Amino acid sequence: MADGKAVNTDSRSTGLERLIEIGLALSAERNHDRLTERILLEAMDISNADGGTLYLRTEDDALKFVIMRTSSLKIAMGGTTGVPIPFPPVQMYNTETGQPNFNNVSAAAALSKKTVNIPDAYEAEGYDFSGTKKFDKGTGYRSKSFLCIPLLNYSDEVIGVLQLINAKTHTGEVSSFTAEVQRMIGALASQAAVAIDNQKLIEAQKALMDSLIKVMAHAIDAKSPYTGGHCQRVPELTKMLASKASDAKEGPLADFELDDQQSYELHVAAWLHDMGKVTTPEFVVDKATKLQTIYDRVHEVRMRFEVLRRDAEIKMLKAIARGKSARVERKKF
Repeated sequence: MADGKAVNTDSRSTGLERLIEIGLALSAERNHDRLTERILLEAMDISNADGGTLYLRTEDDALKFVIMRTSSLKIAMGGTTGVPIPFPPVQMYNTETGQPNFNNVSAAAALSKKTVNIPDAYEAEGYDFSGTKKFDKGTGYRSKSFLCIPLLNYSDEVIGVLQLINAKTHTGEVSSFTAEVQRMIGALASQAAVAIDNQKLIEAQKALMDSLIKVMAHAIDAKSPYTGGHCQRVPELTKMLASKASDAKEGPLADFELDDQQSYELHVAAWLHDMGKVTTPEFVVDKATKLQTIYDRVHEVRMRFEVLRRDAEIKMLKAIARGKSARVERKKF
């Protein structure tokens, strides 16, 4: 009995360590496709599920397919695969009546904000699995056990649904998802929701920053009809040059490569390269040619006074010279 408890404790400890490792990995991931893919693959690994789907909620209350995997059928769509998912989003509400769509298991999990654990889809009551049965008929697959867990953010809002299909035993037989697995996946779903929500906030902050930068760049371009559009062209040219440099396979740029963060920094720098013109006087910025003469008219006034001073000095010196010359002439006589 004691040995059984020890094994159970060790199993929970290992599961907790695994969740901590996954949480750290998810919080460090910055790429959206890699993040969502990591969430689903880790969930499938923990639950030993044969397949799974990650849905994200859209603004019009639909669950969009983001990642889809079925190991036994070698199906991999969405995420980093670049393979588009052909299935339409799952509507959380009936588009005609506006009533909640509790017939779909993933929509029901999102609407109720509760986990749905189904041992056998073909025997389940209250859910419409006609689409699943159609898929099974076309592929020869047998969808049996389902586990749908809603992803809730810090505001207790549903941002997506994690769905796992066909849990397997160590012998490879399809079984239902156990209560222990459900708790583990529930904990993973909480971490996933936080990671996805944080990434959305970061992307929104970047979008706000980009908008602000572009507004300032447009303002600079508007200061001069001669250089208008310059601040908009430079980022495009910079992007093209960086892309060509990264594609170089030989020569001095063979090792040149920019990661996502460096590419973003270069993008921002290209838009901000002329930001100093915000405080530059318009008579300096607004020039038709590179060689156009630009000067401060105060110097012209100063030059006029200098000319007048020199004229007066020359006049005085001439008068002095004439006076000396007259005295010399008188002495001769």
